[in-house]
This record gives sequence, C-alpha cells and structure tokens, in this order.
Amino acid sequence: MIPFSLLDLSPIGEGYSVSEALGQSARLAVKAEEQGYRRVWLAEHHGMPGIASAATAIVIGHIGAATKSIRIGSGGVMLPNHSPLVVAEQFGTLEALFPGRVDLGLGRAPGTDMRTASALRRNLEAGAESFPHDILELQRLLGAPEANQSLLAVPGMNTNIPIWLLGSSIYSAHLAAALGLPYAFASHFAPDMLMEAISIYRDRFQPSAELDRPYVTVGVMGVAAETDREAERLFTSSQQQFVNLRKNVRNAFPKPLDSMDGFWTPMEKMSVEHTLRYAAVGSVATIEEKLGAFLEETEADELIISMPIHDIDARLHSVELFASLSLMEKQPNSTLSLLRA
Repeated sequence: MIPFSLLDLSPIGEGYSVSEALGQSARLAVKAEEQGYRRVWLAEHHGMPGIASAATAIVIGHIGAATKSIRIGSGGVMLPNHSPLVVAEQFGTLEALFPGRVDLGLGRAPGTDMRTASALRRNLEAGAESFPHDILELQRLLGAPEANQSLLAVPGMNTNIPIWLLGSSIYSAHLAAALGLPYAFASHFAPDMLMEAISIYRDRFQPSAELDRPYVTVGVMGVAAETDREAERLFTSSQQQFVNLRKNVRNAFPKPLDSMDGFWTPMEKMSVEHTLRYAAVGSVATIEEKLGAFLEETEADELIISMPIHDIDARLHSVELFASLSLMEKQPNSTLSLLRA
C-alpha cells in the first residue's frame, strides 16, 4: 500500500467556463481529502484554452481555502518562467495561509509553446542553464536568513517549504539525486525514460538536510468507472486532447466520444497509445491489476494520478473508485510532512 495523490490541470471542459473549471477543481480537492488522498497538486500551463491553472499559486490558494488538511502544491511551477524571489514570496504566502500543507514542485520546461514562453519574458537558454542555481537560491530564500543577508523573501523566509524536482528525462533524476530532493517523474505523459530515471535517482541519491533517503513519485493518467467500457469512453477526452496537441489545435477539453475511430489516424493512434501506455483506465478490478503491476515494477513511494474526465460528477466518482483500491494507503491526517510521513 502506498499513498495516492492527485494532479489537477484544472481542465476547462467543452461547454464550461474558466470559473466553472476552477470551481470543479475545488470540488475535486474536497473529494480527494474526504477519500484519504495525500496531496493535490496544480500544474503551470500557459496559452491553453483547456487548462485554467496558469496562475498556479493563486489556484493553489483557492484549493487550500476549500480544504482543511490535505497537502496542496505545484506539480509544478516552471521555475525558469519566474524569478526565485517571486516564487519564494508566493509560496511563502501560501504557507502562511495554510501552515504545514504546502509543497513546491519545480520543473524547467516552459509549460507552453515557444512564442508564449517568450511572452513570459523567459530567456529559454539561460533559464534552463540556471535551473540548478535557481533551486539553490530558492532554498536559501525559504530557509533561515544568514547573517547580513541582503535579499529576503517576506513572506517566505523560515518556511522551509518542501521542494520537489519534477522531470520527464534523466536530467532531473541526476539533479534531484545530487541535491537530495524528492523526485516526481511525469510517466503519465512521458513514459520512455521512467525506469532509467528512477534507477539513476536511487543509485546516485545524496542524503540532505531535507531528505535522508530517495523518495519517488510516479504519475499515471487514471479513469475509473463502473465498467471498462464506460471508463474507456470517458478516456477518449484525453486521447482527443493529445491528438489535438500534436496538431497544435488548441481547444477546450473535449467531451468524450463513443469511439475514437474516425477521429485519429493509425499513426496518431499508435503515438498517443504509446505516450499514455501507463494509463490506468477501467473498472476497479482492471485498474487494480494494472496499477499493481506498475507499482511493483517501479517500487514507487507514492502514486500521483491525473484524472482527465470531462464530466465533473464522473471525475469525482473516479476519485472514489481509485480510493477503494486495496493498493491505496489512506491518509488519516494529510498535514503530516512529506519527510515524516
């Protein structure tokens, strides 16, 4: 049994407004808390009509206000898009509002297309190269100030918010190991380097003041329903979205289809099914079998699930069905620190 968590992209479903999408995210977090999930993370994406979490720290505050104990955070903030000081102040504010509940997951991708990344004032090459330095600066800003330290994050200093590294390649595995930080791999959309990255992280991990042993979270897309057929129908929303992304078609998160036949080409089908090959889609029995094999293979410490379901009631029911799995370690008190849980 391991903890389950949720990754919420705050999807703007076809036929819904941004306000409704953000309201649905709050309902999802409340349901996750009720069902014993460990944490809910929001992800930073820009320029995508189907995702409402661009202002990630603000949405995390919205989720925190709707819940009481579940951990909240970013999965992640794309650090090269921001100065470390701004991130420290934002997450220091969140920690002041929701003490002991905040996680700061960091990535180095832009979270958008190159034109939008430039509009964010991101220096693409310098941002990626300074990523390790910016992480160290963030740690200093969130820690206890040193004597005569001139740059202070207020709020932020003395919060020691847990920092995670997120990744979809071996670069982040090397860096997380060297810095002794917890590591979350984006296997829900980037499966190819999963096992290599986990192996590198565990083999090269250096204990730190934050973490004394490796801690790995792995991601899956998850859609649970009463029957395999209904879950597969609900999952067509995500399959359509991935086809659209490959065509650079930017739409709201689509309604499900009875069949993907006629929507995708054979090559698109092969590509999307490869990308989403770790997806856990089906009835409780089907998901239990697939996730059991996946967790045995990865030996993960935690599972984070993205539930790409258009209808909010079906999404909430999926949260309940995943919570009924014998694999899930439910959290009686989600305010436990990651490092002491």
